[in-house]
Amino acid sequence: MPFPPAGDIAIVVAGALVAGFVNGLTGTGYALMALGFWLQAMSPVTAAPLVALCSVAGHLQALRTIWSGVRWPRLWPFLAAGLLGVPIGTSLLEQVQVQPLKLGVGILLIFYSAWMGFVRRPPVIAAGGRAADAAAGFVGGIMGGLASLSGPAPTIWVQLRSWNKNEQRGVNQPFNMAVLATALLAAAVAGLLDRTFLVWAIITVPTSLAGARLGLMLYGRVNDTVFRQLVLVLLGLSGLTLIISSLR
Repeated sequence: MPFPPAGDIAIVVAGALVAGFVNGLTGTGYALMALGFWLQAMSPVTAAPLVALCSVAGHLQALRTIWSGVRWPRLWPFLAAGLLGVPIGTSLLEQVQVQPLKLGVGILLIFYSAWMGFVRRPPVIAAGGRAADAAAGFVGGIMGGLASLSGPAPTIWVQLRSWNKNEQRGVNQPFNMAVLATALLAAAVAGLLDRTFLVWAIITVPTSLAGARLGLMLYGRVNDTVFRQLVLVLLGLSGLTLIISSLR
């Protein structure tokens, strides 16, 4: 692959900065932010594992900041069920039409974020215990393997649990990191990490980490209420992005 044109590099760098910042601030949303930029400059075959690599790098950078919110007895049902769901989602690729699925998820995210933004007292779900947490992780794993949408289900669920911002990220960040690392390993086994991927990785990984560092700095300055509002805005924007991409 020849060195990418300057215009493509500018688009990809912008996407990496924006996605890294959002990921550093909220702990999720990297793929939906980055792909809106990157698919203008590279193929989906390159973009998908690149998103996984940059997301995992950003999650690793943030672990020290959010470590106080990690509760292993709470986290393991999400992780175990999510990793079980990834190959199931991948196996469904030939049976399920991804575009209508994205449209449905996008509409759901917009309705959820709008509703949660307007209610005075958001609902709190305390029932279900670890089985319910595992169910949310399982859905996230299936959606991750099926359409690279591992984030929305656990993100919504931990909000409904009414955990504080550190506890929410203590689930979302390790969960997404584990699912995306699995996806990256699968891409490596499939031989998708070619020279083109490596060239873009050299450009995007440090840029993503810089953006994530800025997001983490702002994260330390916001309280639980502001964090909840930021996540709702991100979910709404993610839903809009999914709808637009599904209708193209």
